[in-house]
Amino acid sequence: MRMNQRILTGVLAVMMLLGLGAQAAWADEEAGYRKGHDGGYSMGTHRMGGHQGSTGHYLRHLLRHHKEIGLTDDQVTKLKTIQLELDRTRIKTEADIQVAERELAALLDDEKADLAAIEAKVKQSESLEVGLRMAAIKAKRAAMALLTPEQREKEKAEHEKMMQQHRSSGMGGGMGHGAPSTAEPKKSDGKK
Repeated sequence: MRMNQRILTGVLAVMMLLGLGAQAAWADEEAGYRKGHDGGYSMGTHRMGGHQGSTGHYLRHLLRHHKEIGLTDDQVTKLKTIQLELDRTRIKTEADIQVAERELAALLDDEKADLAAIEAKVKQSESLEVGLRMAAIKAKRAAMALLTPEQREKEKAEHEKMMQQHRSSGMGGGMGHGAPSTAEPKKSDGKK
């Protein structure tokens, strides 16, 4: 039994170290936590799933293309404030989750640790993640509420134009967001 706990502790330690090494990968992007088979989280293995990653991308897209979308200086200032607040929340919450996960690993290493304490630590991590997801949802809604209907249409058109450039340059839809494409859009001859 003791040998299995040592193996589990070793695996958790390696997962945490790998996650810490991935932090540099999200210095300019959001990173997330993915629930593993052991109930823990590994950091940096994917963008912050759904809402957090898409909200960060959406805010960067709005700010990068503010002229094309027709945003006012006041709207840009408000969007930057929303982005900063989301970044603050993300950074703090991810640190809190990381600490909770390390505390959980320590509890798991102690075979005398109370199961109620372990459950409380797992619930703490889950609660922090829910709070982070909700912060991202609220931030995106606040950003969208700043836009006029005309600006929303321009944003959609600008986003589609960017995605078309990525597709035509062979980058696919999800790679290199924001990187300018040097490839000319492919002309369609109407054939499939």
